[in-house]
Amino acid sequence: MIRAAKLLVKIIFWFVGISLALVLLFKFVPPPVTATMILNGDGITKDWESLGNIDRNLVTAVIAAEDGKFCSHNGFDQEAIENAIRRNAAGGRIRGGSTISQQTAKNVFLWQGGGYFRKGLEAWFTFLIETVWGKQRIMEVYLNVAETGIGTYGAEAGAQRYFQHSAARLTKSEAARMAAALPLPQERSVTNPAGFTRRYGNTISARMGVVRRGGLDACVYD
Repeated sequence: MIRAAKLLVKIIFWFVGISLALVLLFKFVPPPVTATMILNGDGITKDWESLGNIDRNLVTAVIAAEDGKFCSHNGFDQEAIENAIRRNAAGGRIRGGSTISQQTAKNVFLWQGGGYFRKGLEAWFTFLIETVWGKQRIMEVYLNVAETGIGTYGAEAGAQRYFQHSAARLTKSEAARMAAALPLPQERSVTNPAGFTRRYGNTISARMGVVRRGGLDACVYD
């Protein structure tokens, strides 16, 4: 029993140390590859760009689509979590009400898929990046590692794939279409959206004005 307890303490100690080291490293260095990129098996096309080289329209669009409280929460949207708990209690696939911070933690350090164990690790890494990175770095990393198409990762690779130009000059419509496809980039069309994706893109485009007027993306540019 004592031996098992000592082993558990060592495992926890090493896990905390390694996770802290990785978070500190990736505050300054682009993550070279992620589990999602490797496990998808579709090849990897990516091109890291600094936040300053990504059009603000895309930042506004992903906040409008994914996380309207990005600048005001500490990594966790309590209301969304409570709603997810109610849905989970009703049965079906586990949902987590993930913020952009949580998605970034998952994309960089963990794997896709649900489960309470992975969600627990996600919460730990979310706390770390909110504490160590801050909002600007979280958004920068998110826009560089998020899957934007089959085998395509990040804003720059996505912009080049769909619009044949840099992510530095995305129009409002282009940014909204990319944001609309983000939850299911392998299934939703960016270049020729139809049905739900087209309607959702239009909704995001309308919300972008609310985000900009309300300063809901201001923390990324302070």
